[in-house]
Amino acid sequence: MRFERREDVSLPALILAPLIAVLAALVLCAGLIAMAGVSPWLAYGEMLRGAFGSRLAVTETFTRASPLILTGLAAAVAFRARLWNIGGEGQFYMGALAAAALGHSALAGWPLPLAWAALAAAGMAAGAVLLLVPAVLRLRFGVDEVVTTLLLNFIVLLIVGLMVEGVLKDPMAFGWPQSVPVAAGLRLPDLVPRSRLHVGIVLAVVVVLLVWLVQARTVFGAETRAAGLNPRAAAFAGVPITATLVKVALLSGGLAGLAGAIEVLGPVGYVTTTMSPGFGYAGIVVAMLAALHPLGVVAASVFVATVFVGADAMSRATGVPSFIADVIMAVALLAMLVALLFTTWRVRR
Repeated sequence: MRFERREDVSLPALILAPLIAVLAALVLCAGLIAMAGVSPWLAYGEMLRGAFGSRLAVTETFTRASPLILTGLAAAVAFRARLWNIGGEGQFYMGALAAAALGHSALAGWPLPLAWAALAAAGMAAGAVLLLVPAVLRLRFGVDEVVTTLLLNFIVLLIVGLMVEGVLKDPMAFGWPQSVPVAAGLRLPDLVPRSRLHVGIVLAVVVVLLVWLVQARTVFGAETRAAGLNPRAAAFAGVPITATLVKVALLSGGLAGLAGAIEVLGPVGYVTTTMSPGFGYAGIVVAMLAALHPLGVVAASVFVATVFVGADAMSRATGVPSFIADVIMAVALLAMLVALLFTTWRVRR
């Protein structure tokens, strides 16, 4: 028996792979829920009710999905070119920190659209520079970017802690470790009145469409796909691998940094070391469930947000620990890897 790569992967197979992976994860985790003495049907019903059962639940689910769209897109862009960006969490925080630092008072008096554009650009630049360092280390010295991007997450958290306890500490926070807030006039408007859902989710979807167009309709997109499929063949065909990976690093880090900037400008308003419940790491799951396709990232983000938001309500209603959400995500990721294996490869005798 041997594995043989499929010459063509059909579109239905690519669409069914994540659906099968999600279904397999829910079925496997149903056994754990049953072991806790709760009916899986009841638990999953409460999860859906907690995520979509009310106006507040729906807005909270899409509020959680907003940063996941961008961190998932950041991971998908990098992974598609075989640049293994595991540092989305650190890039998210750097973007948030840059937006908070500039948005407190530096842009006072600027026209609002120009100020938003400047804050978004600052967040993207901060995230892009952070990923550029591991990319250059890989291209110049062969350093594994998985290790460097992962370790940079912890370094960035220490930097954020230093900043919110030092030069950016909010003197009005009564000793609570948080940064100075973004000026109230620079905050993104709410999309739904009396909720935390803001226009950032619309901006995230627009960015998804732009990235999809770039990947599908431009030379850079073709070079990215070629670099990911076969770097040696791409280089032989004239694709500038080094320049392409540097551009991918800037784009991927910038997207994760933009997620942090939008989160600060939207529902949070300031930076703390706990403002992210793992958006950068969850973005990896989102990217894999989307099969690295930009448009699939939106649906995958809503699914992940549904699980995490609904798990809290399910826990209150049934007593099943809310940590089951992390288990579902882990099993879904493993199931998706298996599904992609059999989607792109066939078994031959």
